[in-house]
Amino acid sequence: MPRQRPAPTRDILDADWAFFGELCRALALKVARSYDPEIVIGVAKAGVIPAAIIASILQREFAAMVIGRQTDDAEPELRIGPPPSVRGKRVLVVDETCDTGDTMKLALNEVRKLHPAEVRTAVSFTTGAWQADFHAFETDKAIILPWDREVIEEGELVTRPDLRAWLGRHDQPGSSSAG
Repeated sequence: MPRQRPAPTRDILDADWAFFGELCRALALKVARSYDPEIVIGVAKAGVIPAAIIASILQREFAAMVIGRQTDDAEPELRIGPPPSVRGKRVLVVDETCDTGDTMKLALNEVRKLHPAEVRTAVSFTTGAWQADFHAFETDKAIILPWDREVIEEGELVTRPDLRAWLGRHDQPGSSSAG
């Protein structure tokens, strides 16, 4: 079950699949213009989606690491580390969003322990003070990602119950306020 979201305290950016796909393409282009990673690592769960797309577009090796939290307000913790194959390679660590940078800082620390040649960071959305090396979109809005929007109940896709209040008039699957 996806983790529960707190009540919104700011405007919502409801990103649909098309918008998110375009962000991944733009992020891959930004990376390619100034960095040539040999391996792209996605921070699971949500960071593996843009990371896999970026790795595919750049035609680079893809791997994942898992960072989670026991509760919403807990510090992030490493669950599965990066692969040993990062040693001596140029690495790009990708997550879907970055606000405080706590998850990305932990990911960077774990990758650096394996002595890569170089490591840089990329995120689809920057939403706070911590800045990745590359980002596709900066906003102060709370983001609802396309894969977080719906769940299956009784064999049907429905808007997640804990997001219905957030979405208000955007309660129909596939609608977006990303534009």
